[in-house]
Amino acid sequence: MSQVLKDHPEFKKMITTDEGNIYVMPFLLGDEQLSVVNGPIFRQDWLDKLNLKVPTTIPEWETVLTAFRDKDPNGNGKKDEIPFYMNLYGDFDLNHLFVGAWGITTDFYNDNGKVKYGPIQPEYKAFLATLARWYKNGLIDKDYASITDAKLKDNKILNNQVGAYSGFAGSSLGRYLTLVQETNPSFSLVGAPYPKLEEGGANPLGQYTNPFTGYGAAVSAGAKNPEQIVKWLDYKYGEEGHMLINFGIEGESYKMENGYPKYTDLIMNNPDKLPMSQAMAKYFQSGWNGPFVQDKRVIEQYYTIPAQREAQKTWAQADHSKQMPSIALNADESSKTASIMNDVKTYRDEMFNKFVMGAEPIENFDKYVKTLESMGIEEAIKARQAALDRYLSRK
Repeated sequence: MSQVLKDHPEFKKMITTDEGNIYVMPFLLGDEQLSVVNGPIFRQDWLDKLNLKVPTTIPEWETVLTAFRDKDPNGNGKKDEIPFYMNLYGDFDLNHLFVGAWGITTDFYNDNGKVKYGPIQPEYKAFLATLARWYKNGLIDKDYASITDAKLKDNKILNNQVGAYSGFAGSSLGRYLTLVQETNPSFSLVGAPYPKLEEGGANPLGQYTNPFTGYGAAVSAGAKNPEQIVKWLDYKYGEEGHMLINFGIEGESYKMENGYPKYTDLIMNNPDKLPMSQAMAKYFQSGWNGPFVQDKRVIEQYYTIPAQREAQKTWAQADHSKQMPSIALNADESSKTASIMNDVKTYRDEMFNKFVMGAEPIENFDKYVKTLESMGIEEAIKARQAALDRYLSRK
């Protein structure tokens, strides 16, 4: 473990507390490629049918979604297409879709060392106004606020209704391609870039997971033989343990080909018909998390479909510089702001839906901001600023 931290001082900063302590043997994403796994996805066959290109700006998105609404891309003679299937958490809190075009997020973000809260910024008003127009014009699923069951999303996509959505390269893009192409060979998906505000504009924000995700292993005070436990945990960070945890047993679950640990058919085409994720879990740990450094060659092989690999490359072009690092509030900051953020998030989500659905006119945005300020959002920002300052001063 000490060698990993020596080779990657940025990891040490992430896992060290403000007091200078390290409490866990961490799960770490060993490459930037592992941090970007989610983004916007389009029906490529619908784009082709309507002679449209993958959109790269907010205006181009509006043009494409309007065409999906009006030009019957699913070919059933009905106006039943859902141009964009929207998910409040996944689209905005997780991957900053659309809102990132304005250079902000739907939560706290780091603007060159200064903590800001996206939902009170002037740009957030423009973001809401855009979604409100799209919702009013039938470009967004009318039922988005009431859909919490993933099966309902599956049904709409599998029933040839959805033109665009966002999701993971594995569970959304790859899974849907596998499920649908057997019955509808023309069904194809493409990962789209996070849209800019306008052509030539600033690079938008996109989904990014910090290399230290907060997961790890610790040894309790009551554990017997703690030294042996630590040695066993530390083994996973060395070369031999790294290969075992990420790829399993050489000659069984992987073979070295030109210096590359390539999974065998035990994983890629399991004889017991196990899905790849389950086969991976049976023979090694890297498909999930634990006290080790995940190898990028895991995801390179997990994405078996070219469209998945291309999507990840496309999504990675977004700007990640405003991502908040893994800051830690102290006990006082946490106790003072926990209830504030509970109320703030509830009100933010409630007003998001009202603004988007037209129940609240966008002209009342300033009133909404004042309400958030009265709830104590500035105190919450101040607490996170102090935590960020401490994080940035770590060595």
